[in-house]
Formats: sequence, structure tokens, C-alpha cells
Amino acid sequence: MGKKQSAGTPATQALDRAGVAWSAHPYDHDPRAASYGLEAAAALGVDPEQVFKTLLADCDGTLTVGVVPVDAQLDLKALAKAVGAKKATMADPAQAERVTGYVVGGISPLGQKRALPTVVDESVHAWDTVYVSGGRRGFDVGLSPADLVALARATAAAIARR
Repeated sequence: MGKKQSAGTPATQALDRAGVAWSAHPYDHDPRAASYGLEAAAALGVDPEQVFKTLLADCDGTLTVGVVPVDAQLDLKALAKAVGAKKATMADPAQAERVTGYVVGGISPLGQKRALPTVVDESVHAWDTVYVSGGRRGFDVGLSPADLVALARATAAAIARR
């Protein structure tokens, strides 16, 4: 198999290295979209509860990844509890970009520059396939919830708030 380093994103490269089944879902991103996640769900023609966004929070000084459905909010108290922290606040977007290697709106829970504690909302298990950012705006990947949790080295907990 030839090298395709330039062809993929760190997320797709991580998926390929792991040898898991996944699908690519590029779409035309509108920079004026109010919500990157809801835009992705509409473009993919799937339920917004099946598309997950990646958010970063500071949990007692440790950057932590929260992955929740795009039509929900990250419950910071629940995230803190899930990782054994007292308090969680949203991370600064510039810091999130620097640490993950991705731009806001394209942050993937997969293939980040360094491994961070990660919690995926437990609703992920309601689906056969879920969609997360593939590492850039306008590009999602579909994979099984089990593969998402395993590859992100995540735990699953109730961290979404509607």
C-alpha cells in the first residue's frame, strides 16, 4: 500500500492506521453557517443526534475533550464529574486549535496532536454509525460508535444537555 500522507487529515490517517471501517463525507461548507454541526447534519441528510461535535474544556487545569451530539450542549458539570474534576470551563478556541492541531469547526476527536482525556456522550451507542469531523470544516467521517470510543481512548458518560 502506497503512502498517502498528503491526501488525508490526521483523523483519516488515524482511522487507516487502526484498520477500522469508515466512510468519508465531504460537503460544501458555508462560512456563514451559524452552527458547523447542524450544517453537517443537514448536508449529510442525517439526524443531528447522529452527528457529534468535538469541544474542549479545561477540567481543573487539564484540557479535556467532550464529544456530544450537534443539537446538544456540553454539560460542563457532567464532564467535570466524568473525569473526576471539580470544575470545567470551555477552553479558549486558540488554545484548542494549538493543542489539537485542528481549526475550530473542524476539530476531530481522532488524530489530535496529543492524546487528551476524552468523554463521548453515552447517546453515541444509540446508533450503528455516527459522524464526527474528519479534521477540517466541510468534511465528516462516519464510523461505528465502538470504533470512535476505542480510537479516541474515550469513556462514555451522560455529558450532553438539551
